Amino acid sequence: MVSLIASCAIKDDIPFPFVEGAITAFEVEGQCDANGNEGGTAVIDNNARTVKAYVNDLVDISHLKITRMETSNDAAVIMDSVVYQSSDIYPLQEYTKRSSFSDFRADFSYEQEFTLRTYQDYIWKVSVEQIIDRQIEIEGQVGKAVIDPDDRVAIVYVGNNQDLKRLKVRKFQLGGEHGAVVPDPTAVAVYDFSEARKFYVRNGWSEQSYLWNVYVYITEASVSTTANVFARSVSATVSGDLPNGTSPRVEYHRQGLSDWLTVPESQIKTTSTTYEAEITGLQPSTIYDYRVTAGTSATLVQSFTTATATPLENGTFDNWSISGTGTQAVYQPWGDGHQSFWDTGNRGATTVGASNSTYVDEGGRRFANLQSKYIVIKFAAGNIFTGSYLQTDGTNGVLSFGRPFNSFPTKLRFEYKYKTSPINRMGGDWKEPWGRYISRDMYENMKGKPDSCSVYIALGDWEPVMYKNTECPYLIRTRPSELHLFDLKDEHIIAYAQMTKGEDVPEWTTETLTLDYRVKNRQPKYIIVVASSSKYGDYFTGGDQSLLQVDNMELLYE
Repeated sequence: MVSLIASCAIKDDIPFPFVEGAITAFEVEGQCDANGNEGGTAVIDNNARTVKAYVNDLVDISHLKITRMETSNDAAVIMDSVVYQSSDIYPLQEYTKRSSFSDFRADFSYEQEFTLRTYQDYIWKVSVEQIIDRQIEIEGQVGKAVIDPDDRVAIVYVGNNQDLKRLKVRKFQLGGEHGAVVPDPTAVAVYDFSEARKFYVRNGWSEQSYLWNVYVYITEASVSTTANVFARSVSATVSGDLPNGTSPRVEYHRQGLSDWLTVPESQIKTTSTTYEAEITGLQPSTIYDYRVTAGTSATLVQSFTTATATPLENGTFDNWSISGTGTQAVYQPWGDGHQSFWDTGNRGATTVGASNSTYVDEGGRRFANLQSKYIVIKFAAGNIFTGSYLQTDGTNGVLSFGRPFNSFPTKLRFEYKYKTSPINRMGGDWKEPWGRYISRDMYENMKGKPDSCSVYIALGDWEPVMYKNTECPYLIRTRPSELHLFDLKDEHIIAYAQMTKGEDVPEWTTETLTLDYRVKNRQPKYIIVVASSSKYGDYFTGGDQSLLQVDNMELLYE
């Protein structure tokens, strides 16, 4: 009888579905960027399964509040015992989307491991770096102060013409920008550092003070002026060290010319021992010489070559081809036999209707004609973008934004006409990967208001991702459950500019967008340019009669 039961047993060998768990948004209190500026966003690497965030010096990193964390596919998050919540449920075992993060705190003084659980477990490593700007500046200082926060020791060198008993202290930030030092040597005219001095230092997040030892020594050494350069297409940044108490003179000229030009003082930022100068008005693909003088110290003459002025391919929108016939004809913004640089959402639109992003020949010119339409079952904005349309996922699109590009334009100029229409099509509820929740009600409030067109440009150094054997600089998904759109807070954005217009522009009008360079020491890898007849077309929201026409789009290097 036993053997009969055993032979009739049903083996549970049906595999669990493969559902990956990923962290899609992560925020903590005091979050900043890697330079300590407000508004930073966490860097999330899906391939390595890592999250890196930065915080300012006002928060306790060993007891840091997690203010937001979003996961894909409703993955639960299992944390170790160093994560705290209110005492009645400590230690925390598991977080799901039904839980609140209002009281969650974690010790991020070291890297944490979070387990994301769906049907499988995925280990993610989360690290937080605190930016504490510790500085000492003393008149006559030679080089930067050596500051050791672990041993709470600082060493400063000054020139041999300084009196250690009467030193003027300009800056004394041992506790960071928001910390405090007692006694404060900057509060008096001069301070005696003829022997080791003790200071009680408090960080910005705590009332507790710690004892520091500060040593100031005479040195026979001197700091020479140095210079490093980061060249762009029409500008360059020169930076380096300089002797304390001196002001730099930065000069440059086109190689082969004899006259030197001087960088205005307004374009030079200095500390007591460093400088950063902006040289503007340069020519692309040109060799320049430069030199820096501070006091009696000067650099040798050095040189740099500016980057090329790469044009925007097919920015006239003259080259098109058509694949297929009738209502299934797909208008493609590249010529027959040519490689694509631009693409549209037409391959998605033509699954249920006709192309809504086409070209028009009129008045001796050819231009892009981007028409918002309601196509059978879904609203579709007319659009054109640098990149490629990868796949139609049901009635949603998967796109690759961006084309390889490593130059430094200053502006995007184009001509356009626009016909707005009342917003009469609304999408559903959305939740973006970086955590913003957008309800249909939000767009219902826009109903009847004028639609807006949008044109934007972004230069960035994104790390590409693979989608079905295709390398994508920036992957876009419009399926609500996997929504991934362009994020303006992305730290990989080097420069950005945008135009939106919510009124009729009946005549051809020239618009010039000036790129805002968020950083000036990184080279772009890709360029993204997007034009859409409905600003919220990604959310399937807009007016189904809106029409944007675009022509003669070009990059300027001024």
